[in-house]
Amino acid sequence: MHWHNSIRTRSRVWIALLAVVVTATGLLVKRSLASDHQDTADVELNPSMDMTDVYAFPGSSSDRIALVLNSWALLTPAEAAPGVTSFDDNLLYQFKVDNTGDANEDLVIQVTFSGSGANQTVEVRGPMAPPVVGAMRNTVSSAAPTVTGKVATVLGSTNGMQVFAGPRQDPFYIDLEQFFRIIPDRKPVTGPLSQLPDTATAGSFRAPGAAVDILGGTGGHPFNVLSIVIELPKSQLRGTASDKIGVWGTISR
Repeated sequence: MHWHNSIRTRSRVWIALLAVVVTATGLLVKRSLASDHQDTADVELNPSMDMTDVYAFPGSSSDRIALVLNSWALLTPAEAAPGVTSFDDNLLYQFKVDNTGDANEDLVIQVTFSGSGANQTVEVRGPMAPPVVGAMRNTVSSAAPTVTGKVATVLGSTNGMQVFAGPRQDPFYIDLEQFFRIIPDRKPVTGPLSQLPDTATAGSFRAPGAAVDILGGTGGHPFNVLSIVIELPKSQLRGTASDKIGVWGTISR
């Protein structure tokens, strides 16, 4: 289950936001807030800023959790080849964690990149108290990185934090053409789907056998995303009063 929202502030900060509440033990999704993709032309025309999804999965053992933030949708296999498409080194990618139930982040994991291409490097800071609190306020911490190294490489340790940042197949499924036929005011401003009618021509999704998964691609060549995957001990994210945590992500300039 996943939802996200993209918003732009007057200070020219673009933020993509997703919020879910999970249990730090069982990872049961309890509620979600805000859902849509590419809701401004700025995000559509700047694909590195488009946060497609955030996920929280059980980790490799019962005491670990895996967090995933995906960006830059609809990369072809050629575009997703190592070193071809890079994370934006002008952006701050963050996981934010509420472990007290007040809908404010108590912890953040900050991810930044340097350089481009196959030699691009990633730095991960945290989990730590946020330098500033609030979805509209995002500052890179001066703390030393917890994990650093080259992209498209598994970094860190199996008993601490492990990190992977690089292209992966998009796991989501959507009949996007039909979606834009149902809600045409959400269609993109560029590309083939922008040519769909401006008024609704459908009232529901197509049957499973007739639906077309746009992310599955054609000819066995699915679309990809740039993924930031962080696995770490659950104990690093838990609060003292409850096992439940809220997890969301932001991408900001």
